[in-house]
Amino acid sequence: MTSPQLSIIILAAGKGTRMKSEKAKVLHEVFYAPMVHYVLNAVIPLKPEQTVAIVGHQQSAVKQVLKKFEVDFAVQDQQLGTGHAVLIAENIVKEDTDTVMILCGDTPLIRSDTLVRMYRAHKERKATLTLMTTFLADPTNYGRILSIGGKVRGIVEQKDADPEQLLINEINAGIYCVDKEFLFSALKMVGTDNSQNEVYLTDIVRLAVESNFPVEKVTTIDPLEVLGVNSRLELAEAHRELQLRRNRELMMQGVSMYGPETISISPESTIGKDTLLEACVRISDGSTIGESCTVGQGTILINCRIGNNVQIGPYSYLSDITVDSLSTLAAYSRNC
Repeated sequence: MTSPQLSIIILAAGKGTRMKSEKAKVLHEVFYAPMVHYVLNAVIPLKPEQTVAIVGHQQSAVKQVLKKFEVDFAVQDQQLGTGHAVLIAENIVKEDTDTVMILCGDTPLIRSDTLVRMYRAHKERKATLTLMTTFLADPTNYGRILSIGGKVRGIVEQKDADPEQLLINEINAGIYCVDKEFLFSALKMVGTDNSQNEVYLTDIVRLAVESNFPVEKVTTIDPLEVLGVNSRLELAEAHRELQLRRNRELMMQGVSMYGPETISISPESTIGKDTLLEACVRISDGSTIGESCTVGQGTILINCRIGNNVQIGPYSYLSDITVDSLSTLAAYSRNC
């Protein structure tokens, strides 16, 4: 799928006050990488013409962790809202772009397939604006979707909602596909008449509806996928989900696990089929484990090359080592 007229904007300027940290929110690591890496990797299958990251708080550090990606940067020096952040990118988004997809850099669980589905729906329905929604049993802190007859009429933020609106459990997932010309012209019309005195990106939905432009929604049935990481609790939840996704993938490829919820295998490490990983194993830094091995409980492997039919005893700690096929290592083995 090639999308030469699609540009991506990723919002990565926030401080993340609820994280209780001096570190910019998107720099916090989740399952072996800064959370913003997962968002950038998720958009790659869309093959956009351009990706723009909006940076602000600790912008030098954010730019540094994004240096391996092909990204243009726009700087939001003052935190004046999500709408203001997107508007800053107007002069950076390429002229021939016709659609802009906007995501937050704190949603590491978003799947590429979901973004592809959203973009296709946006184009097929000839929408001016498409937003992603989901349903939550407890929608606290999320913007509510205002609908009439199944059609989107607007979004109301938690702090601006009345008691009846607070009962709505369909929420804004914070991902948008928008016609470029409408996006930037609408943002210039958005004011700051709200409880936060900020330029809300969500106000463009109301402006599109008032102008009778087609507004569509794409709903994801998995609320975790659009989880915004705003606290250490949500960071831990995102880490656990990514860990389990990775382990499900490995088990589908023929790897056995005792207690997969306790096992952590970094994304760049590889495990051969018919290998058994016992509980509380941690394998990282591009380690390669051959076929038909057993890795005992509590073992840690860092940047290791393990051959086929290797038996590693429980609670071993191995780093930067090659182990030949058919080897047997006793429990509590160490090479450092």
